Amino acid sequence: MAKAVAAVLACFTLLMTLAAAGAASLLSPFTGTTSPASAAALSDIPPDYLTLYIDAAQTCQGLDWPVLAAIGKIESDHGRSGLPGVHAGANSAGAEGPMQFLPASFTSVTTQVSGGPAPSPYNPHDAIYAAATYLCRSGAPTNLHRAVYAYNHAEWYVSQVLTQAALYTSPSTLGAPRAAAPAALEALNYAQGQLGLPYAWGATGPTSFDCSGLTQSAYAAAGIPLPRTAQEQYQRGPHLPTDAPLLPGDLVFYGTPTHIHHVGLYIGAGQMIDAPHTGAAVRIEPYRYNGDDYAGATRPTQEVPADPERV
Repeated sequence: MAKAVAAVLACFTLLMTLAAAGAASLLSPFTGTTSPASAAALSDIPPDYLTLYIDAAQTCQGLDWPVLAAIGKIESDHGRSGLPGVHAGANSAGAEGPMQFLPASFTSVTTQVSGGPAPSPYNPHDAIYAAATYLCRSGAPTNLHRAVYAYNHAEWYVSQVLTQAALYTSPSTLGAPRAAAPAALEALNYAQGQLGLPYAWGATGPTSFDCSGLTQSAYAAAGIPLPRTAQEQYQRGPHLPTDAPLLPGDLVFYGTPTHIHHVGLYIGAGQMIDAPHTGAAVRIEPYRYNGDDYAGATRPTQEVPADPERV
């Protein structure tokens, strides 16, 4: 426990130093310089890896560290995975090291210093800096979707990286204790696993969803029952004050209090996962947009106040 506390304090000190130096500029999600880390990031990312993510991102102007950190999380759990290829050898696709590079890709973005050791995909420093260079050459930060897709040619992978990156920067205060509740993270993990599945009115899975079917199923996976429709979920509450900051896992609603027509699952950094409409798939998109009819948010992980008329 003492080591864990020391690690959190070390990360907090590092980020405070960066902020004092003017490095913690907050721009649009994942395209600033150094965004503050959420409590979830500080508790999940080893201090040495967090330092490398922050420093390496600054070699690509405009690239923010959470994208690198999200790739490191998904590929090897920041080097903690014991799967083949992380610390030695290669996985079934031939990828190596904590950032899971194919040898040819790694060689294309690294340069050996004359007289020095050759860069190694198993060395966290070399691997993370190589990943930053690879993303930059692939379009980051101008076209982050294209850059992450180039890293792994799959739409689910792009969505998973951006979702994880959002969790690492929400809420936007250094070391804030207002991290998402464990049940909220379970709901988010479930919803993330449905990315790319088609919308179907009235569907609650497992092969398709409508908006409230997705949120109901996500929270069911976390052990929290929700009503079936968006209107009923809105009425269930508990409602957040209009000026309250959102946390990952909050439900965001659209329409009017008496006619809610859509609901999404907030993931942080101004984004949500939702099943939007017929012809679209479960996806990540901004929760606020021009012309929206945003009606407010609820936090299913909080206890719903008892109805005095039913007591």
